[in-house]
Amino acid sequence: MRPGGDAAPAAPDARAHAHATLGKARSENFPVAPSFLPRAWRDGLMAVYGYARLVDDIGDGDLAPGGHDAVLLGLDPAAADEPLAMLDALEADLQRAFGGPGGPPRHPLLQALRPVVRAHGLTPEPFLGLIEANRQDQRVTRYATYGDLLAYCELSANPVGRLVLSLTGTSTPERIRRSDAVCTALQIVEHVQDVAEDLGRDRIYLPAEDMSRFHVAETDLKAHRAGASVRSLVAFEAERARDLLNEGTPLVGSVHGRLRLLLAGFVGGGRAALRAVTAAGFDVLPGPPKPTRSGLLREVAAVLRTAPRKG
Repeated sequence: MRPGGDAAPAAPDARAHAHATLGKARSENFPVAPSFLPRAWRDGLMAVYGYARLVDDIGDGDLAPGGHDAVLLGLDPAAADEPLAMLDALEADLQRAFGGPGGPPRHPLLQALRPVVRAHGLTPEPFLGLIEANRQDQRVTRYATYGDLLAYCELSANPVGRLVLSLTGTSTPERIRRSDAVCTALQIVEHVQDVAEDLGRDRIYLPAEDMSRFHVAETDLKAHRAGASVRSLVAFEAERARDLLNEGTPLVGSVHGRLRLLLAGFVGGGRAALRAVTAAGFDVLPGPPKPTRSGLLREVAAVLRTAPRKG
């Protein structure tokens, strides 16, 4: 341990392991920490992304093989296959990142988060929300109503947008409301894209009330191609996500400079993903339709042109 109580540098293999997790940012629908941002913002956004990605990988069973993350969190390697135990250990490490008992954090991604927490005065609540969402994923595999799904998004998605506002010093009640709309939309877009992948984990995020409305049974979601009813259901959920993105778009116009471009990237990424779903005829069962880079850039430009400016 270095003077002042900070953790010693992570071992090279631990650093490489953390770097591999951060590398997943390239596969997201939106740019996570683009190079045009100030270095302090990029570092903060990547630290938050690394934490969020680790939480999701634990909850989804997508950790790298070998149990390395479990060892980093002080558990037996076999615990990597026990999401609830891993999430508990991660929560304990998160508390250490906020100065709790037990010394500095153990996992390199939490070690990277610690100075960001200090520099920006972040609170534990958004980070805990992400853990609770993944605990819920272990207990809840079906959602009866759209309201139930929105409550899940409040834990699984909205904290990320709130953290972005905190990191950039731009939080206001109105911006948080708009950010929540954008983040919930992005989460629904992801659920729409990943119907087949989620079903492989025995999860369905399409509300049961909507499935009933469109006469879609779970067996219909197991087909190699979507029938007319499934396509209609996916189109319905995609339109909900589009409405939420439209509700949140004024957030882009409420800020200036490079933050405006970043937030336009989030909204444009969601719109580009929805355009890809539409181009696929709302058939998401063969695999998630993904936007092209040119399609993403076009949507970001459109957001920048149309987002109303305030202030």
